[in-house]
Amino acid sequence: MANSQDVRVERDFVLYWMIAARRPSSNFAIDRAIKWARELGQPLVIFEPLRVDYPWASERLHRFIIDGMADNAKTLEKTPAFYYPYVEPTPGAGRGLLAALASSASIVITDDFPCFFLPRMVEAAARQIDVRMEAVDSNGLLPMALADRAYSAASHFRRYMQKSLAVQLQAVPTERPFFRLRLPRLTELPRAVSRQWPRAGDDLLIGDSRALARLPIDHAVKPVSTKGGPASGRRALQAFVKERLDSYHETHNHPDSDGTSRLSPYVHFGHVSAHEVFRAVMRHERWSLRSLAPRATGAREGWWGVAKGPEAFLDQLVVWRELAYNTCVKRPGNYDRYSSLPLWARDTLKAHVTDPRPHRYTKSVFERAATEDPLWNAAQRQLLEEGWMHNYMRMLWGKKILEWSRTPQEALRIMMAIMDRWSLDGRDPNSYAGYFWVLGRYDRPWPERPVYGKVRSMSSERTAEKVRVERYRTRAGLASK
Repeated sequence: MANSQDVRVERDFVLYWMIAARRPSSNFAIDRAIKWARELGQPLVIFEPLRVDYPWASERLHRFIIDGMADNAKTLEKTPAFYYPYVEPTPGAGRGLLAALASSASIVITDDFPCFFLPRMVEAAARQIDVRMEAVDSNGLLPMALADRAYSAASHFRRYMQKSLAVQLQAVPTERPFFRLRLPRLTELPRAVSRQWPRAGDDLLIGDSRALARLPIDHAVKPVSTKGGPASGRRALQAFVKERLDSYHETHNHPDSDGTSRLSPYVHFGHVSAHEVFRAVMRHERWSLRSLAPRATGAREGWWGVAKGPEAFLDQLVVWRELAYNTCVKRPGNYDRYSSLPLWARDTLKAHVTDPRPHRYTKSVFERAATEDPLWNAAQRQLLEEGWMHNYMRMLWGKKILEWSRTPQEALRIMMAIMDRWSLDGRDPNSYAGYFWVLGRYDRPWPERPVYGKVRSMSSERTAEKVRVERYRTRAGLASK
């Protein structure tokens, strides 16, 4: 529970405050809210808000989230739930809205998300309302609270996952939670609420650029062609499983092959769940729990009992992604700080902080993709234009920022500021894991080099030898720059 208040059975409805798992299915929080609504015989209200003053609020992020609101409105229109999307028109305009809704609610259910500003927001709200609030974890295949410690390496977390997952997969979120569901229907919100805080207008939900332009958000970060929402996310998932999953182990590291899933924005905003992705992959493989290896060895290969492509993808989806969540949960308030790096990494970076840099760029130069490295520029340009960066190139992108910044602390600030502003899948446990992997987290000491010390280094020249990048480098017209 997020607070110790009582359930107020005499009130009017069950409230689901949807803030991270922004989808109407395969969502443990939806399941929990429905359970309470059925038990109390009350209507279910699904409240999905969007502030304008969250860090990095922009047309790009707003558009992607609002696409999801439009999908959710369409889906939930056919269910007994009352869906209430709210887009704040000015900073602070939504203040008091949750409390007003909670004053009519028997219980409030919300999402448990372990990073960015959401944990602080939930804690503050839980203190301010006079009704029980439950925060439900619907982030991954493993409950975040299950692990007893923060894992320092993927191999250690992989062994833990292999010991735990079979049991956890026996309790999965409902694929069609509203199928044949009977609940009392709410026809309208309390008049004082709807008058002061009207639902998101149809112009915003249908994608009117003028409506978006009126909001006080970052208008320099424009929307991208990738459309948000559960419907688009499911289409992207189906296309990946059908077209690229089988060859994933061979193609996903090669930017020219475009063999990655491209699902991270949908998973980040909760439009598609990890359970949905897992289910689609395993249905493709005709898999069952009996296919799992009998012993947990921590090995990357052979445990799942599937083909090589799905096996490589599952290691990313389950091991690396949920390791990042584990760090955020077990190191609250610390996971995004330089001081959280392993001591060996901090020591070696400090020892080399005065080493000459081949280049030294400011955040502005990095952000404009104006370095002297064509391959790095191509990666940054992809981020600016598509709101996404190829997975392998993210590693090189971060390593070169470390090499070209005055200090490793400055490099961390630059990585976070650029990716969090421009990327659809930034501000996420996975993105923080990436920044800190660049600086040595989850890794081991390597042979010592200038600037990097014993932290793993990467170069554009070596990257071009290892993976196919020629089309990637030239498609934005950057090869000669």
